[in-house]
Amino acid sequence: MLAAVLYGKEDLRLEEVTDPTPAPGEVVIRVGTATTCGTDLKVWRRGGHAKMLKPPTLFGHEAAGRIVAIGEGVTGWQVGDRVVANNSAPCMTCFFCQRQEYSLCTDLSFNNGTFAEYLKIPAQIVKHNLLPIPEGLPDAIAAMTEPLACVLHGAARSNVRSGDRVVVLGDGAIGLMFAGALVQRGAEVFLFGGSEQRLQIGEQFGVAHTFNHHQTNDIPTVVKQRTDGWGADIIVEATGSPAVWEIAIASARPGATVNLFGGCPRDTTITVSTEQLHYSELTLKGVFHSTPNYVRAALRLLANHTLPFELLISDRQPLQQLEHVFQDMRDRKVIKVAIEP
Repeated sequence: MLAAVLYGKEDLRLEEVTDPTPAPGEVVIRVGTATTCGTDLKVWRRGGHAKMLKPPTLFGHEAAGRIVAIGEGVTGWQVGDRVVANNSAPCMTCFFCQRQEYSLCTDLSFNNGTFAEYLKIPAQIVKHNLLPIPEGLPDAIAAMTEPLACVLHGAARSNVRSGDRVVVLGDGAIGLMFAGALVQRGAEVFLFGGSEQRLQIGEQFGVAHTFNHHQTNDIPTVVKQRTDGWGADIIVEATGSPAVWEIAIASARPGATVNLFGGCPRDTTITVSTEQLHYSELTLKGVFHSTPNYVRAALRLLANHTLPFELLISDRQPLQQLEHVFQDMRDRKVIKVAIEP
């Protein structure tokens, strides 16, 4: 089969590899649609990921398709079933899993290789995070289950209450998903980004206020001007930039929660004012990944059609155009692209 293999920084190659065969407990799906992700872009640019993969490796982690082969011992599934498989599953037995802190599992089973004709699903994911796609939900939308699950996990960890004034920093797919999820929780959302087109999509997700950071010299000052001089109740950082992490903290009111969601490059650091952190009683929270409950909640939300997730799909391209697609993502010409092998 034809598949994308990541070898290093911006070194992505399409190669003929052996078709996957399911071992006991596994299934193989024919990929209907694989969607690109901001995490994929970061991994492509950086040449790896601390937890998910090490090159050379099959690449991509969001996909929906149909089961074409079933391994020994798998029950409850049939060849032909339309499914979406999360890119990971917790072990369910480690210290953190025993405390239902599944995103901190010390033995997460990650799976990569969605930019291919076929994808093998490991047994642990089949057991815990393989889900049937509801009738009428297109593959390209169902494939967004994984990033939306991470967002719903992040939104739940943000201590948001109805009426809170929430700043979202970043207008990528994750930032826009956060905006919609927080609006659904009753928040008044302030979205900061660098693209007028993306900010307009944010408005269709229910954002109350949008700001182009290219026209804003001092984001914390703008936030305080719009919040009676205090700062935001909740701030979500969705860019993965250490400098923006610091902007997020500076935009917080006393007692605020700052959700540092965007994953930064390895070995980067930030500077935090001990005075502000202590005397303003800030909560700084790193949030990573998702849990099986949020995977299911994400698929339900996508199937409910209450938010216009289809607006996040900027383009559709065949697998052969994948390198060009990542160049377009790097240049911010597209948000997410549906890759159809």
